Amino acid sequence: MLFDTIKDFLNRIVSVFSTFRISDFFDIVLVAVIIYICVRIIRETRAMQLVKGIVFLIVIYLFVTLLHMESSTYIFESIFSNILLIIAVIFAPELRNILESIGKGTTRRSLRAIIHPEVAVGLAAVEEGIEAVTKACSNMSDDKTGALIVFENQTLLGDVIDSGTVINAKPTRALIESIFFPKTPLHDGAMVIRDGKIHAAGCILPLTKKDVKSSYGTRHRAAIGLSEESDAVVVVVSEETGAISVARGGFITSNISDGDLRDILMNTFIPNDSSSSDKIFARLVRRKKK
Repeated sequence: MLFDTIKDFLNRIVSVFSTFRISDFFDIVLVAVIIYICVRIIRETRAMQLVKGIVFLIVIYLFVTLLHMESSTYIFESIFSNILLIIAVIFAPELRNILESIGKGTTRRSLRAIIHPEVAVGLAAVEEGIEAVTKACSNMSDDKTGALIVFENQTLLGDVIDSGTVINAKPTRALIESIFFPKTPLHDGAMVIRDGKIHAAGCILPLTKKDVKSSYGTRHRAAIGLSEESDAVVVVVSEETGAISVARGGFITSNISDGDLRDILMNTFIPNDSSSSDKIFARLVRRKKK
């Protein structure tokens, strides 16, 4: 009985390869490349969160189908019957970005990144970046120099970065303070810290739509807005009072010291226990950079 089962399985494999053509191979490669390009472009934006939500809905749909939950199954079938239209509406900016990237040659750079992945950044660089930001925020707080600094987390902020100027420089106290010095070209926007580096500056953040304190200015509203849409940690230095604030998960903590700021950033990105450290390291590292 077992021998017959194994024989039947092997016969099926042979039948598959006997009808396999060269065109089938190129078909598989083309589909794989298209999927890779789409994922690479989408993962650089907050649309990746929407993808996770769609995957979650698919899992729930399979669950209710297996349990023969008729009402729930009907609702999900109505949704998935129009899934292509829904995807086109939700991901319209990303689909346009994909087409533009193909036209600009971004896809060729993505393919080269598969063959030549860059070396991962270490936690030491992230820690140095945190120290530089903390010292700069302390000085800017004393001088009442307004600042808005975003620490990218799991949610990649490609769409935010695209709105600013890419710098890709090692963060130092002097560089950070010079960027936010009044009347400089980039002082009004946000700085984005990625992989322990100043990746971009002068970036535009989405403003929160909920009611906040009247004392909060545009920087605070932008910090809360981005923290609502991503898992980024956003640091604000008030231009009026010099107070340091940190926005996370749609909430903002105001009037913290530079020591508290360092502790928040260190606990978020540099955990003490080794297992969590490995997890954070894997999350922060970009194996293939643009």
